[in-house]
Amino acid sequence: CLPSSPLADWGLLSTHLSHPSDRDVLVSPQECLSPQQALSAVRQMQKLLAAQEARAAWARDLQLLAGAGVRSSLVMSVLTCVCLSAETCPQPVVPLNGRMLGRSTRVGHDVHFVCDAGFRLVGSETRACRHDRTWSGTQPFCRSEVEQGWGVGGSALPGGSCTTPSRRVPSPCSPGYWVTLSNASFSRQPRCAEGRAGSRRCSCDAGFQMRASGVCHDVDECQLFQSSPQTRLCLHDCLNLPGSYRCLCPPGYLLRADRNTCEDVNECTGKQHNCTQGDLCINTFGGHRCVCPKCPPPRHNTSYVKTSAFQCERNPCPMESRACRLAATSISFHYLPLQANRTVPRVLFKMSTTRFVGDSLRFAIMGGRGQGVFAVRRSDRQMGELVLTSPVAGPVTLEVDLEMSEFSRKVLLGKHIFKVTVFVSPYEF
Repeated sequence: CLPSSPLADWGLLSTHLSHPSDRDVLVSPQECLSPQQALSAVRQMQKLLAAQEARAAWARDLQLLAGAGVRSSLVMSVLTCVCLSAETCPQPVVPLNGRMLGRSTRVGHDVHFVCDAGFRLVGSETRACRHDRTWSGTQPFCRSEVEQGWGVGGSALPGGSCTTPSRRVPSPCSPGYWVTLSNASFSRQPRCAEGRAGSRRCSCDAGFQMRASGVCHDVDECQLFQSSPQTRLCLHDCLNLPGSYRCLCPPGYLLRADRNTCEDVNECTGKQHNCTQGDLCINTFGGHRCVCPKCPPPRHNTSYVKTSAFQCERNPCPMESRACRLAATSISFHYLPLQANRTVPRVLFKMSTTRFVGDSLRFAIMGGRGQGVFAVRRSDRQMGELVLTSPVAGPVTLEVDLEMSEFSRKVLLGKHIFKVTVFVSPYEF
């Protein structure tokens, strides 16, 4: 990424939904320099900068680009790549049906392990790389909470078998098959006690109900309560178990501690993404996207240079080029995650300029896919808003180009293009 241009008149904007800034961008790691290599590179950089400053003494209009800010950013770019420690532990083994959070294997760093829905972690949840280059704790693995003939929560289940979907839970069966709990798992004999005068009292375990036959049958909580919004037990899906139930979350989510709601997994901060070097990772609800914003190609004497990961600035225009002067002064890219079927109207994005020198600002939608669900409105004299006007079912990707133009006595001073991409999740959470 290049440092932000000091010639830029247009600022980045705040968004109603959080979107990545340059600090939040995750790119694939690069090889670090050794301390000796870094020191040598810094000395060479200082020599080059000294020569550049000498040549720039006669060009006062270039001093903004050759000042201390450039020197500081270049030196810091080199220094931040110095390896702090070469001592590492062996690469940990990621358990089947689970994930590892954290990627550093250096001494003093931790990694964490979590299991997918329907599996329980056995072993160490957190392991630290010790000074002897070994991992603390024990190797974890993920055990299915309902496995073929193994039971639920430690109690035996009779007759589990691999079959096509029915009463199903994830299992180690062949692909396309699930563990099916036999009907015998959902019925059992009552607990009875003899009373006085030959009386006999029988009762069922929690989660079971006695039928007229005198046998305790499982209460299907999912069938009874999950279908109604007022009584639903689980945010996403409900799995009935003998005497109980379990809430399940879709891929990209983890079950919260309350055991019924789902929390999005941020694959970008957890370094679980598959973005290649140079791509930017954008977290979405239930997943992530890899993006690579690019400036538009040169056209009609108009060209742009990338000044940050999400910003392009227009190069100076030739004196005789009216088409260049009418083109956007800057272009920025914004990526917003959104849940499906959100209530409307909903403000998604706010735009303004950091330096207002004219007498009016105008906001407009210039193009993109999905324009029919968006509208632009002015919130005050110096700010406009992108508003979602219709609920959107996912998954779908919407794109909209916004233009903010500044005028002084009806004369165009400049304009900025905001290229907004909205990733709508298939889920409402």
